[in-house]
Amino acid sequence: MTIRKSTIEWNFIKGGLSMYKQSVVLGVVPVKRSFLSMEEALRQKEKFMKVIRSIKTEAVEIIDVDDMCENGIMWELKAVPSVIGKLKEKRIDALFIPFCDFGEEQVVAEIARAFDIPVLIWGARDEKPNTLESRGRDTQCGMFAATKVLSRYGVKYSYIFNCETEGREFKTGYENFIRVAAVVKAMKNLRVAKIGERPGPFMSVMTNDANLMNRFGITVVPISPFKISETAMRIMKEETEEFQAYYKELTARMDCSAMKEEEVKKAAAVKLAVKKHLEENNCSVGAFECWSAFPGLMGVCPCVALGELADEGLPLACETDVNGAITMAILRACDLYENAEFLADLTIRHPENDNGELLWHCGPFPYSLKAESSEAGLINAQEQFELKQGDLTICRFDELDGKYSLFAGEAKTTTGPKTSGTYVWMEVDNWKRWEEKLIFGPYIHHVGGVYGKYLPVLKEAARYLRIDFDDAHQEGGSPCAL
Repeated sequence: MTIRKSTIEWNFIKGGLSMYKQSVVLGVVPVKRSFLSMEEALRQKEKFMKVIRSIKTEAVEIIDVDDMCENGIMWELKAVPSVIGKLKEKRIDALFIPFCDFGEEQVVAEIARAFDIPVLIWGARDEKPNTLESRGRDTQCGMFAATKVLSRYGVKYSYIFNCETEGREFKTGYENFIRVAAVVKAMKNLRVAKIGERPGPFMSVMTNDANLMNRFGITVVPISPFKISETAMRIMKEETEEFQAYYKELTARMDCSAMKEEEVKKAAAVKLAVKKHLEENNCSVGAFECWSAFPGLMGVCPCVALGELADEGLPLACETDVNGAITMAILRACDLYENAEFLADLTIRHPENDNGELLWHCGPFPYSLKAESSEAGLINAQEQFELKQGDLTICRFDELDGKYSLFAGEAKTTTGPKTSGTYVWMEVDNWKRWEEKLIFGPYIHHVGGVYGKYLPVLKEAARYLRIDFDDAHQEGGSPCAL
């Protein structure tokens, strides 16, 4: 059955280009203690709601309970069913329960246990202790009590340290939670296009599609490379307005002089054909049988198509690496769909920097990540340029014997010798530790990369996804190298 394009979420960016994105629907349920001051609770609520309504507004839809209870603050147990009903009707992806004071642990627990989604607990730091004349909020005290009940109910939850509302700690913690929720949402019902089979020699990219379905609800959708080729040839023949515009734009920013005009047109048509089939199959990521299939079918490699689609929020992994595609879906979500991600080979160590490593592939990286000083070219439809400098988060989702792991670490780019294809040199804190974990862990030579620092987000997301987190910056977890 063909699924209509409308089932995929799209936003539009400059030039009318469609961009795949997902937003997080966040239920916010402030809580208070029944006999404590409503006036003070409302003061706290207004402070933190103002802050969260200003953070990543394009990525978050906030669902409050202002219409369900007095001042939008929960404390009555009898109101719990109606609040749960509203949040379920709105299909929230995550739940934030801010404490305006001590709170009501039964209310907190009953609402949180009704959902299997990420839950965030936080309360503002009290300004002063109780006195004989007045009762304070006792916010921290109530959080300790409520989280014990959540644990009894088996509810997984995150929390931000008891801190001031206006401080950086709260804003960072809240934003990180939104990123965690985005990753968890991205993994639910993810559909991965599997375009062709793995290259014969590449046993390392083998995956168990049934396990992915049973564990995470991920569906691997087979798409024939022949179908892609057939569609691409039809696009070239029809010379549609979309095709002509894309070909003109592509050749304007990349040096294509090393290729024949017909070959460049084939590469452009492949990109449009792959996107068409992704949309028709409701897939937002894919794994591609590239060099082992398309040169024979089309006469060119499809590498440029992979980089171009990543820039539209639709990343594809080389060499039919399904787990690599899932890795990029994770990185895309933790970055809140703001920048493109890439899949690279770990190839060689830096010739002069013992903590340096080359992230490389033959030509499928997103053009948006290109260094400004690097000239972009196409050779056999494989891109040729260096990526920009900046902070990186590197990760790999992988599996062995049904046990899933997420390897992750933070790095920074560095300079190094020029090479062919698309590439960037990175520097890590301790490459030998990274290498040892990659050698002994259930990983391969492919890793995903995204610009930014997201290690805490990936660690927390792995906990919700119930997979092992393998921190590249921590010792242990593997035998010692000789």
